[in-house]
Amino acid sequence: MSETPHEAPGETFLRRSPALQRLLTRPELGSLAGALAVFCCFALAADGFLRASSLGTVLYAASTIGIMAVPVALLMIGGEFDLSAGVMVTSSALLSSMFSYQLTANVWVGVGVSLLVTLAAGAFNGLVLARTGLPSFIVTLGTFLMLTGLNLGLTKLISGTVSTRTVADMEGFDSARALFASTLTLGGVQIKVTVLWWLALTALGSWILLRTRAGNWIFAVGGNENAARAVGVPVTATRTALYMGVALGAWICGQHLLFSYDVVQSGEGVGNELIYIIAAVIGGCLITGGHGSAVGAAVGALLFGMTSKGIVYAEWNPDWFKFFLGAMLLLATLLNTWVRRRAEATK
Repeated sequence: MSETPHEAPGETFLRRSPALQRLLTRPELGSLAGALAVFCCFALAADGFLRASSLGTVLYAASTIGIMAVPVALLMIGGEFDLSAGVMVTSSALLSSMFSYQLTANVWVGVGVSLLVTLAAGAFNGLVLARTGLPSFIVTLGTFLMLTGLNLGLTKLISGTVSTRTVADMEGFDSARALFASTLTLGGVQIKVTVLWWLALTALGSWILLRTRAGNWIFAVGGNENAARAVGVPVTATRTALYMGVALGAWICGQHLLFSYDVVQSGEGVGNELIYIIAAVIGGCLITGGHGSAVGAAVGALLFGMTSKGIVYAEWNPDWFKFFLGAMLLLATLLNTWVRRRAEATK
């Protein structure tokens, strides 16, 4: 078949390559290309970047972002934001510590109470959003401010300082640390257990999005809420579940924070919500919803980890870190937009 007069050779190749078309429409393509470029850059610029110890450090930095970036990505695919995600991590850690210490109970009591309260905070965001019809920006900004005040006010009221008491000598601490803050040695590389949590959440998120009815609901709600309602999608339940998913990630990160350092500073976590959103956007999530992937968010977190630690290994001025982060955000977004439009034009 001859090419049409207005059809470029590249477009003809794409038309004849369905597998390539599917590849180009994958949300994580831009982040994968960016991650490869950043890896090659620091591998050449920093002598210590490829060491086994450096690999473990990079993966750890990426995992603490990725645990939150994955559920935040699912929420963004569903068309919503959560500005309380960063401070909710600290809230969950404070809850575990203070309940365990004040009740002089096993630390697992505090961990369990923290899980229930954190999930309730996530459900609160979803239900208020549904009942009021307010933008998620306003709802979660309100939650962010309330949690920030509660974290500081209650901690000072109960402990008299801005940090909690140590729980290192309490029953159950060692087993809790093993689950949330231990270090494993794999192939000579020391891997934090958070890396395993990160991979597990990425696999779970991908399975939900690609293999379940709930995944179809998430894409439908983020793409067109009214159309989703018209075909029977439980919009309120879907969004509430997504907010609870973010709360679950916050709980995991909060327990890691507590059992890594024994104590928690009540002012931590502020501003981290933007990092989680950036990782999700770099991974291919659209601000408008309806597009993205869990794998892309995980790669976005990996890219963040490589950049934050690669700058240190390359002995560059760390003051430039935010510049590189912003540049990655813009480039990944532009690449994702270009690839998607290119693929759509060849259908």
